[in-house]
Amino acid sequence: MVKTGFDPATYRLNLHLHSLISSGRLAQARALFDRMAAHRSNAFSLSPYSRSGQIAAAHSFFLSSPPRLRDAVTWTVMMGALAAAPGRATDAVSLFRDMLREGVSPDGVCVSTVLNVPVAAYSTTASLHPFAVKLGLSSSVVVCNTLLDAYCKHGLLAAGWRVFDETPRRDAEGLHGEALDLFADMRRAGLGATQFTFSSMLAVATGVGDIRLGRQVHGLVARAASECNVFVNNSLLDLYSKCDCIGEMEKLFDEMPERDTVSYNVVIAGYAWSRCAGTVLRLFREMQVLGFDRQAWPYATLLSFAGSLPHIGIGKQIHAQLVLLGLSSEDLVGNALIDMYTKCGMLDAAKTNFAKKNDKTGVSWTAMIAGHVQNGQQEEALQFFRDMRRAGVSPDRATFSSIIKASSSLAMIGLGRQLHSYLIRSGHMASVFSGSALLDMYAKCGCLNEALRTFDEMPERNSISWNAVISAYAHYGQAKNAIKMFEEECMKYFELMKHEYGISPWKEHYSCVIDKLGWVGRFDKVQKMLSEMPFGDDPIIWSSILHSCRIHGNQDLARVAAEKLFSIGPTDATPYVILSNIYVKAGKWEDAARVKKAMRDRGLRKESGYSWVEFKQKIYSFSSNDQTNPMIAEIKDKLERLYKEMDKQGYKPDTSCALHQVDDDLKFESLKYHSERLAIAFALINTPPGRPIRVMKNLSACLDCHAAIKMMSKIVNRDIIVRDSSRFHHFKDGVCSCGDYW
Repeated sequence: MVKTGFDPATYRLNLHLHSLISSGRLAQARALFDRMAAHRSNAFSLSPYSRSGQIAAAHSFFLSSPPRLRDAVTWTVMMGALAAAPGRATDAVSLFRDMLREGVSPDGVCVSTVLNVPVAAYSTTASLHPFAVKLGLSSSVVVCNTLLDAYCKHGLLAAGWRVFDETPRRDAEGLHGEALDLFADMRRAGLGATQFTFSSMLAVATGVGDIRLGRQVHGLVARAASECNVFVNNSLLDLYSKCDCIGEMEKLFDEMPERDTVSYNVVIAGYAWSRCAGTVLRLFREMQVLGFDRQAWPYATLLSFAGSLPHIGIGKQIHAQLVLLGLSSEDLVGNALIDMYTKCGMLDAAKTNFAKKNDKTGVSWTAMIAGHVQNGQQEEALQFFRDMRRAGVSPDRATFSSIIKASSSLAMIGLGRQLHSYLIRSGHMASVFSGSALLDMYAKCGCLNEALRTFDEMPERNSISWNAVISAYAHYGQAKNAIKMFEEECMKYFELMKHEYGISPWKEHYSCVIDKLGWVGRFDKVQKMLSEMPFGDDPIIWSSILHSCRIHGNQDLARVAAEKLFSIGPTDATPYVILSNIYVKAGKWEDAARVKKAMRDRGLRKESGYSWVEFKQKIYSFSSNDQTNPMIAEIKDKLERLYKEMDKQGYKPDTSCALHQVDDDLKFESLKYHSERLAIAFALINTPPGRPIRVMKNLSACLDCHAAIKMMSKIVNRDIIVRDSSRFHHFKDGVCSCGDYW
């Protein structure tokens, strides 16, 4: 006993002290403690206080103890108790700073405890990392895993990867395969699993999306009742939430005897992902009533949810709470605020929140870029991308996806090619999403061959890739290729989704299939799909059908589609114009006049047409008979010389395309300077001979412009690609890719 330092008297006193605290007789326990010898154990005495929920008493007991009795273990026990107590997490971090000021060196458990405090700021993580290295704790797997987790929670993935790469030996928490092997070995050896083992295995199942493995672990948890607590149940909730098993998540949550903040956060995130608005708000109100620590509420999830609805009212209420708590500048919620405001169309509010951020991460920049693209402000998105690069922030795959969409919408092929090159250099080309985005960009910029080459070089393809290449063929008017691809792949994926994988197609899937069926005139199949579609009337789908009816002259279905669009978007003039043109083409002048009168009676006007072209990474726009361009005199002179050459080759203007009731000479005068012709002339003047010309137009090209551009392409010996509101027209040697059928 002497050799081991064991003191029977102290041992008996400690047991008596533990008995008093466990029975709630804290005053007597304190009196006994004060009478005990100097070598008593503070940590031993603190634990019963914290377990009984007497956190204030434990804290007071700790602070009143002599400094010589407060070792690293005692400080860690007190920090853990404060971190677990509602509303006391910040006190835990403060206590750690006090510990350092008293000269007590923390061990690995102590550092991990502080890093796991819910409100530990990025500055705490960043300062503890070098501190852990200095203390020689960087070789501790526990500390490395905790640092890795902390960096990832703050969105600092690069720092997390660095910790992961520098870990001397990566344990089962870092490598899923090894974790499964170790768990299997442990089971074969007959060793019992603890709550930490179960939680780790559930994290593996969640990480790889293996719901079957997760359910097997759940079965083991149910049999080991002593290890089934709120910690393990939260891991199960996370599994079911992220594997989209909402029914099982709900059942488990309802049956849990104990729930904490994490439980509610996980379940709210699961319901938010499934867009269950009523349940999300009910559970959030329940959290408020139960009095959970407000700083641990799922603000980022709720902001993301408000943006997805979109519901600016909910978003602003959450923002107000964040301001009151002083959390609006935190990185995670700050990025969520930017995302919410952009999705609700409030770009000025998003810019204000972005400007307030001291540390603008790649996520922050990407949220601004994506938000402007989603709201149709592509040029502003490009400016943010330039500013991001100047700020030295590296774009990731999400950034590239958004900025490629911007270049697609503006048809900026030069920028698109630069992004393609950057993707190759940064190693992102292996991603199926990067490849699909590039494919779509090349197709929308009129580069069919480059789009097809990108498709052929993709190491992996998914339904998005196939949809993009099918759309490219169809929009280029290459009907045979489109039909071939459609029959081979598009319907194959659509049927596989429904019948083999049990996935319910979204509106976007139906829209894509209906668009292709309509374009090739398969209206019987279109109507069959409409009858099977489990959604209400969708403007994109009915617009696609109306355009298909214009191509094929299907007046009956066109009237149905137009009526649907009249009711869905009563302020949009486009369906009136298209239906009127269908009647005019069929010689039904009275029906056409009736549609135009209905349009006038509702105060609607046809959208003004304009075209644009890219030159030296700048966009030049033209309207019909535009006089604003500084080169307009030179542009018109170029067109006049072209018209003289076209006249020699037999060009006859189609004056039926002119809208005004005047003589044929004045009608031709109004056709001569349509916006796409001005854009083509501008490009002919400013680009070298032989270079293809790419023009974008917001409306469909008229019949006369289509005929004129065919002849222009032959005279100037140039490929001229025009993308109008329907599809691409690739003019070459006097022929158009659409076969004069659009």
